[in-house]
Amino acid sequence: MKKYLSFFKIRFIANLQYRAAALAGISTQFAWGCLTIILFKAFYETSPQNFPMGFSAFVSYIWMQQAFLAFFAMWTFEGDITDSIVSGSIVYQMSKPIEIYTLWFTRSVAFRLARGLLRCFPVLIIAAILPMPYRLIMPDPITFLMFIASMILGLCTAAAFTCLIYVLCFFTVSPRGLQIVFLSASEMLMGQVIPIPFFPETIKKILEFSPFTGIQNIPLRIFSYDISSKDAGKKIILQVFWLIVLFLSGKLIAKAAEKKLVVQGG
Repeated sequence: MKKYLSFFKIRFIANLQYRAAALAGISTQFAWGCLTIILFKAFYETSPQNFPMGFSAFVSYIWMQQAFLAFFAMWTFEGDITDSIVSGSIVYQMSKPIEIYTLWFTRSVAFRLARGLLRCFPVLIIAAILPMPYRLIMPDPITFLMFIASMILGLCTAAAFTCLIYVLCFFTVSPRGLQIVFLSASEMLMGQVIPIPFFPETIKKILEFSPFTGIQNIPLRIFSYDISSKDAGKKIILQVFWLIVLFLSGKLIAKAAEKKLVVQGG
């Protein structure tokens, strides 16, 4: 366990150095959040009764989504990992006394956490002092604690999904196709484009039980009171279930890939 904690620390500190990229991300995410809220406000003013979320809940959802985008974004693949698989240099890591999947998972969590912490606070502070109805509304302490627990699970689930794509790259000639398909599907299914409650009822019921819903849909809806405290516990248990399934599936596939891996060259 100590070696993985060391990998986590090294990766976390390394990613805290990219402050210029963080500043660019903060401005982009704040601008995108403003545009999204203003756009939907026009629709809400037309017929607010037809929306499954109140406008205040929707505003909080969008601000939290933008503040913690780096936690949940599914396009944050680490190029050096996929490059090592394609080139065959992955064998140098596999020759060490480590589990390759656990190493990747640790790196992915550290990578997302560092990027997210650099960006989130300025967005949250600005959003919290905006005038109503554009202000971020903070939840009560109990709801906030449930949100924190759910967000940690969402962060780990996003990392598990990313590592699963890395593992599947062992079975492909190029990782690009897998990444494009996964990115296109995940952004819609996890509520990145529009919140899950906005989907048609039948599709929404299916997505509510999919592994994608635990990435950002559940934690952000808990924060915005769109999921009640009574139902939040059940949703968090669902997150735990899918995280275990994804993590164990990734480890099993990684072990199968390692046994069949052939690297040509010298």
